[in-house]
Amino acid sequence: MRIDIPDGQEPIPYVWGGMVPGIGPAAAAFSMAVYDHSTLGLREFEAARLRVAQLNGCLFCLDWRTERDGEKVEESFADAVEDWRGTDAFDERTRLAAEYAERYTVDHHGLDEEFWQRMTAHYSQAEIVELSMAIGSWLAFGRLNHVLGLDTVCALPKP
Repeated sequence: MRIDIPDGQEPIPYVWGGMVPGIGPAAAAFSMAVYDHSTLGLREFEAARLRVAQLNGCLFCLDWRTERDGEKVEESFADAVEDWRGTDAFDERTRLAAEYAERYTVDHHGLDEEFWQRMTAHYSQAEIVELSMAIGSWLAFGRLNHVLGLDTVCALPKP
């Protein structure tokens, strides 16, 4: 960990809340809103989230699986996300979610007209905005936690 945590303090609440009380709680609320208010299907959501986690290298995010109504994606899902181009485990929306997450993360300037035609054929404008905000959240906060070494002690707060 690259941040000194006082004895008796939990790393995530200390860094995200105690060190930057004007920013951290707002960032945490945004991060939780992505999970609490998503209208995207679980597979699409997890394909994008896991692809960002794979590219960020955030240990916690790689190990985490979002659960909705007692359901999670299958164990082999992360491998399929890594092979989003070739897997037969995805429908077109799930494949596009993984592709968008990758391109947003590594080459957002390369999102060309051909890509947007495919996206708008499968996602509504509201879904594209929601997915864009979710990917932005995972990109920013996954990298923040990884860079500061918090991803080895990260845990989402309980509701």
